[in-house]
Amino acid sequence: MLDILQTIVVTIATLAILVAVHEFGHFWVARRCGVKVLRFSVGFGRPLLKWTDRSGTEYVVAGIPLGGYVKMLDEREAPVPEELQSQAFNRASPKSRIAIAAAGPLANLILAVFVYWLIFLNGVSGVAPIVAEVEADSLAARAGIVAGQEFIAVDGKATPTWEALQMQLLERIGEDGDIHFSLKYPDSDLIYQSTVTLNGWMHDVDEPNPVRELGVSLYMPTLLPTLDQVMPGSPAERAGMQTGDVVLSIDGNAVGTWNEWVEFVRGIPEQTVKIVVERAGQQRELQITPERKLDEANKAYGYVGVSVAMPEWPEEMLRNVQYGVFGAATAAVDKTWQMSVFTLTSIKKMLTGLLSPKNLSGPITIAKVASSSVQYGFFSWLTFLALLSVSLAVLNLLPIPVLDGGHIVYALVEWVIGKPVAEQVQVWANQLGLVLVVFVMVFALYNDVLRL
Repeated sequence: MLDILQTIVVTIATLAILVAVHEFGHFWVARRCGVKVLRFSVGFGRPLLKWTDRSGTEYVVAGIPLGGYVKMLDEREAPVPEELQSQAFNRASPKSRIAIAAAGPLANLILAVFVYWLIFLNGVSGVAPIVAEVEADSLAARAGIVAGQEFIAVDGKATPTWEALQMQLLERIGEDGDIHFSLKYPDSDLIYQSTVTLNGWMHDVDEPNPVRELGVSLYMPTLLPTLDQVMPGSPAERAGMQTGDVVLSIDGNAVGTWNEWVEFVRGIPEQTVKIVVERAGQQRELQITPERKLDEANKAYGYVGVSVAMPEWPEEMLRNVQYGVFGAATAAVDKTWQMSVFTLTSIKKMLTGLLSPKNLSGPITIAKVASSSVQYGFFSWLTFLALLSVSLAVLNLLPIPVLDGGHIVYALVEWVIGKPVAEQVQVWANQLGLVLVVFVMVFALYNDVLRL
């Protein structure tokens, strides 16, 4: 119950920040362009809180936090008194309407830069991507990559950490052509160059894991069967397991690693077994019955509801980068640009069939990721917030009627030809755009449900 409540609260807070910033961008520029704002709403539905300022703008916080809007004076929506017609949105110049429409996405990009700046100012930590194993006849094997090497760069772009390596590989999803790797051994400065040819790499993979698809497993310390968390109400809690317990054996079979424990548990759904754990230097015997769950292939497996205590990484594998105020700002702008290009490229790949549309996510996935990011710490949540802010900006700039990009297109056409786009054409285009947006939202929600 607490997990569900946390998910709801974090999701609402995340969406509220993104929507408020986006709509404030429209609001702020509209006022400076002389357009009267009637209402500034964060959320839809029945107002929970509202007030009016001296300019007559009504501010609303509504109950459904899945969006928001800025309602401006507009003769196309309702009659406007003659003395206020100069403040109507439809009478603003094309330049002003372009600025107002673009201000929302721009505000989200500014938010992303600010959030990334905070993250970089705090310092960035990661783990060096050192190869532990290479799968036979994989892309990595054909490229000549061997265990013990460290990825230095992919296609000339530095990959100092696991995250950086994943990001560079993700950029090549669905593509053809050569991919270039720069590697070295940890105790050497000699750089090895490797190349392998891609052919629609991972274009049909629903949830791509590029390192795994490359045929590589990265080095990490051995996971011992030590418990980090015991989920409330889980079989583990009912059996009496506690944080810090070390699993020693199951039904008399010694357990040496976390993977051995997981493999054994998954194979015994709804079977009661005896386990021995070490707690505070003493051994305790417990009985546990894993719950029966089904995987994506509808195959049953056992689940007990515990997580592993992560081991300490070797000091030489840790990568810590500290930034000054201006260095963090430069890095933040670069990161925002990188994520914007990546988002736009991913959309293009989905439309051209180079990336599976099943990767499209909706509100359920957003809620789950927002909640889990908080569990990993404040800066993990900030990273997710920045990514969502970039995505919201890029998606709203797409030239689709009913989105900000569609309004920009209308104004650009009017600016070029000297007269507005025919009202009936706008009506048809808006209806088509609305159908397209609703279809995408429903499809994303469908993907969410499938992932559940």
